[in-house]
Amino acid sequence: MDRLTAMAREELRDLASRYGVPIRVRARLRSVSFDPITRADRFGEVAMAIRRASGTLLLSTKEFYPPGAFRLPTGGISHGEAIGDALRREAHEETGLAVEVRRFLAWIDYLPPKGDDAVFHTFAFLLDERGGALGSLDPGERISAYREVAPAELALVAERLEAVTGDAPDIGGTWSEWGRFRAVAHRAVAEALGT
Repeated sequence: MDRLTAMAREELRDLASRYGVPIRVRARLRSVSFDPITRADRFGEVAMAIRRASGTLLLSTKEFYPPGAFRLPTGGISHGEAIGDALRREAHEETGLAVEVRRFLAWIDYLPPKGDDAVFHTFAFLLDERGGALGSLDPGERISAYREVAPAELALVAERLEAVTGDAPDIGGTWSEWGRFRAVAHRAVAEALGT
């Protein structure tokens, strides 16, 4: 059964009217047995394409990720939490930056290997940096580094994520399945930005 509540669907309609209609993506996964999909405390996540003053987009990596596995920051949306509230909270916690929401870029439904009910959702937004000092405010996130890329490089970021391999005890699955899952949002953001 799809994890979206009527309240979440109503908020998504409101976000689309305020920030633009997102592209819709339905992505079938080979496995759904890894974090964040297996987390019972959330129904989805926000993905943050944070545009810095230079026009580049911010990527991050975590101390337990495979080398070179940089990605757009994301953050979980708890059951009953407003998507917009999660977006602002996660942007601040993960980056320390003040941001302004510019566009609703993509709404991604992830499907299990069999069946058509989404098991997880990603809502991607373009945000403009408005101040603050870059740095994670939540040590539990284990963010180890940031880097910036031009929007046109997001397809290459997706390719790199799809190439990661190995067992992943920190996420309860394999890096290859996680990488394929993470690549979807990067391709969707690239498409929405017209790169």
